[in-house]
Amino acid sequence: MSKKKIAIVAGGDSSEHDVSLRSAAGILSWMDQDRYDAQIVELKGADLATLNRLTEFDFALITIHGTPGENGLLQGFLEMMHIPYSCCGVLPAALTFNKYACNHYLQNFGIRIAKSILLRRDTPDSPIRVMGREGAQVEEVIRNEVGLPCFIKSNVGGSSFGCTKVKTAEAIMDAVEKAFNEGNEVICESFMRGTEITCGVMKTTKRAMAFPITEVVSKNEFFDYDAKYKGEVDEITPARIPDKVRDEVQALTLRIYDILGCRGIIRTDYILIPKGEDSQDVDIHLLEVNTTPGMTPTSFIPQQVKAAGWQMQDILTAIIEER
Repeated sequence: MSKKKIAIVAGGDSSEHDVSLRSAAGILSWMDQDRYDAQIVELKGADLATLNRLTEFDFALITIHGTPGENGLLQGFLEMMHIPYSCCGVLPAALTFNKYACNHYLQNFGIRIAKSILLRRDTPDSPIRVMGREGAQVEEVIRNEVGLPCFIKSNVGGSSFGCTKVKTAEAIMDAVEKAFNEGNEVICESFMRGTEITCGVMKTTKRAMAFPITEVVSKNEFFDYDAKYKGEVDEITPARIPDKVRDEVQALTLRIYDILGCRGIIRTDYILIPKGEDSQDVDIHLLEVNTTPGMTPTSFIPQQVKAAGWQMQDILTAIIEER
């Protein structure tokens, strides 16, 4: 019996291109070599030759962090070519890639989010517009509606790049400009003090699995690029939270998965805010949904799979075979 040809599609056009290649190497190392002929396919730009090459494969495992693999563009091509793939479809990918739109959409389902505003600039020379508040001054709206400290980051790029924790009014515009280097939309979110956690889940036609939760304790000001990729963070799996809270977070993540219509694996980040000074009860606030989470050996999902006593090889096989 011939092996299925699996394309591990990596690279992309965002600042996380090289991180994506490391994720692809992790996935390749976990593949069942007896069952699959897996190859890394690096995609960058509108590369028609590489896109056409994908038609030679039986299945695509997408591990691009950013455009075009996280925002639905690649998924649209694969659907037109009738090539099955690992993650969510065009609409969920496009929605979750836009952090502001996704969070406000989920807020309609009773999910708590940070206070936020959206900034847009059509070209590098265009004026910055505050969406829904035409003519408003950027600094004034951020101070009055979001408050300080706050986080200013790209709304459409890799979450690790162009992100700043802003503590003073004088630092606002520099942070805004830094975020606009990653794309034409910027989100400004209120700071929420609490415990940061992340929860992965996977669904197939045969199973629904919530992975153990990871607690994220950054050694830096927040969970920035150095914390995420240079080890300047303590990642504690399973998280040091009550069982009741664990169950609530896992159930909420599976609910978000269904609301958005996701497929494969997603990872959802939260802040747990205590309801009282000594209370174990918390309010769960959504940070963001990741539909192509990192897959390096030290990434959250492999950590969580290992903590559950499972094997990444079995997880990847389930994603391919149980569609």
